[in-house]
Amino acid sequence: MDPTDAGAPLLSDPVQISGNVVPMTLTTGGKLRWPDRCLSIAKDVLGFTVEGPRIKINAVIESGPGICCPGNVGAPMRKTFTFEPLSEDSLRLWNQRLQSVIDSLGRPKKLFVLLNPYGGSRSAPKVFSDDVKPLLDDANIHYTLQETKYRLHAKEVAHSLDLMGYDGVLCVSGDGILVEVVNGLLEREDWSSAIKMPLGVIPAGTSNGMAKSLLDSVGESCTAFNATLAIIRGHKISLDVATVLQGQKKYFSVLMLAWGLIADIDIESEKYRWMGSARMDFYAIQRIFCLRKYHGCIKFVAAPGFENFGEPNELGGEIDELNSNWIMQDGYCGPTFDMKGFNRKIEGPFVSIWLHNVPWGGEDVLAAPDAKFSDGYLDLIVMKDCPKISLATLMGEMNKGGHVRSPHVLYLKVKAFALEPGPRADDPNKEGIIDVDGEVLARGKGTYKCDQKTLMTYDKLHIKVDQGLATVFSPIN
Repeated sequence: MDPTDAGAPLLSDPVQISGNVVPMTLTTGGKLRWPDRCLSIAKDVLGFTVEGPRIKINAVIESGPGICCPGNVGAPMRKTFTFEPLSEDSLRLWNQRLQSVIDSLGRPKKLFVLLNPYGGSRSAPKVFSDDVKPLLDDANIHYTLQETKYRLHAKEVAHSLDLMGYDGVLCVSGDGILVEVVNGLLEREDWSSAIKMPLGVIPAGTSNGMAKSLLDSVGESCTAFNATLAIIRGHKISLDVATVLQGQKKYFSVLMLAWGLIADIDIESEKYRWMGSARMDFYAIQRIFCLRKYHGCIKFVAAPGFENFGEPNELGGEIDELNSNWIMQDGYCGPTFDMKGFNRKIEGPFVSIWLHNVPWGGEDVLAAPDAKFSDGYLDLIVMKDCPKISLATLMGEMNKGGHVRSPHVLYLKVKAFALEPGPRADDPNKEGIIDVDGEVLARGKGTYKCDQKTLMTYDKLHIKVDQGLATVFSPIN
């Protein structure tokens, strides 16, 4: 590390380390140096404790080269460094100055933790105890732990939680708990301040698209350890939120909406949940070789540079339809819709419609490689037709994002979107499933578990994006 960028000394004093007296310096640039080591307070130091005459620095360092991969830097690991100031005055000064530097970083001091013990392989409790809790303890972060008991429990908690005592809400789960929390916050009377609460995501479920997207954005692997470090370090970014509207009903989405092939695979593969993660691939093969197409139409407001996608949309009498539905809503009503802007459309039949707010749909699905966290747009992936062999190849490219380069795929950005879903092309008595953030928003007739109640009906719905409405903890680039 270049000592010239460390800043002027904030405190420099001899200390004792392993029986030897050595010089130690804390700089205004947030570096802690002694002859054998230089730690960045922002990146490497989690926290510290004073134990009698000694100070223990709780840090994270990169492990050395692995046996199998000599020369490569290994995964980060916890490590404690202990030093002893030579006087009580020096001990007091080190305590004060170290705490002052850490406090200046704006890190969270108390978190509310929501843990889903039932999601995925039911690994969240072990993930928390093995990976998350030790790091929070090292960083001296206090937390309140709440396990969710049933579906939408996290939404209820977020809706009523006294947020004043917390610096963030931490979701130990797949993507589902995060989505529930966002909806709970935006349905509060004080939604405008509540939604500013920073949200953290620890991957501990079947689908970890948000955690993967955040960590991959800086080249880090999707692990609970890395995700916890990002939360402790306190760096935050804005996150777009999409409002899905149908009449008086609304739903807030932060991940994706799917209709057609992707939704069918995601939802209908639940019947093979006993297969674990292999259920998706297994059912995808079935759906490819028994391919469905759906009648329908999509209309959208294209982002700059994408205005030539689709065909011109002739505006009808639906311009005032949305504005009349915003009266007497609790919480945030969502952005104002102006149907005059929906000037482009694409008619079906469709194999698949996929909207994405973040790049990754799961740890192995790079659904929308150009998606940004707060650009104010959704990435739209449209497939109208595709030979089955080409489709199988295309699906195999999703782990690298290669599917969007297929000639059978349209890939563009939109500010707002309207979906008018229709029946299956091969059977007008059967309809489809609309999947939002991994949950069924609407089921048409003849679909899997079509007798179950859903928030919305299988009919026209509208989606619009609020740029940077939410805030999430993010790793430091």
